[in-house]
Amino acid sequence: MGDSKLADQYLDAAIGLLQRVRDEEADTIAAAGNLLADTVAAGGRLFAFGAGHSSLAAQDVVYRAGGLALMNLLAVPGVVGVDVMPATLGSALERVDGLAAAVLDSSPLRAGDVLVIISLSGRNALPVEMAMNARALGIRVIGVTSVAYTTQTTSRHASGTYLKDHCDIVLDSKIAVGDAELTLDSVPAPFAPASTVVTTALLQAVMATAAGTLADRGIEPPLLRSGNVDGGHEWNGRVLEQYRDRIFYRH
Repeated sequence: MGDSKLADQYLDAAIGLLQRVRDEEADTIAAAGNLLADTVAAGGRLFAFGAGHSSLAAQDVVYRAGGLALMNLLAVPGVVGVDVMPATLGSALERVDGLAAAVLDSSPLRAGDVLVIISLSGRNALPVEMAMNARALGIRVIGVTSVAYTTQTTSRHASGTYLKDHCDIVLDSKIAVGDAELTLDSVPAPFAPASTVVTTALLQAVMATAAGTLADRGIEPPLLRSGNVDGGHEWNGRVLEQYRDRIFYRH
């Protein structure tokens, strides 16, 4: 089997997942977009969190061209990405009880804000505890996860629950357990993960919905432009200044 055939199979698998998300998650995408718009209109703040590779989807909606300027990254030291040394430490920290509570207590998050929590498996202590504690503080939680994991894995949180059990809205990425789309008889492990492609697209669909919903209400969505387009820096400077009390990645 040639490389091109595998490339086609992977892209077809990713397209299939995106079509499933489009068809099966339309209502939850709309609900999540509306919640973000409601929060922006009410003066609330927006935050996104993910650990490990789930952090990529969180970073994808923070401070980027074409994105909402009000989305902030809730960063947990040691779990943001593979720049942690050793990389396995990040995985270990996701299982530490009490870490989420400490992060929330020292963060600017408060009642009325929205926190997007991204966790593919939704089974580790960190995302579960973060969702539980955030809701107890009056923060609305949007969970982005693969619901399939809840039927085929066990929770690593003391409660035995998963991220999806502690959310106001759950977005299901449809990713199969193991996050690998391809297999070959000559390769001993499955390979070619699609969770980043699908999860980032799912969240960008939510952000697009939020922007459109704000516009429908006569509120200009606070969008950033590319700094590589003429006038982009000036545009962004105005937006960042106008919303400076709700943007935390500048301070």
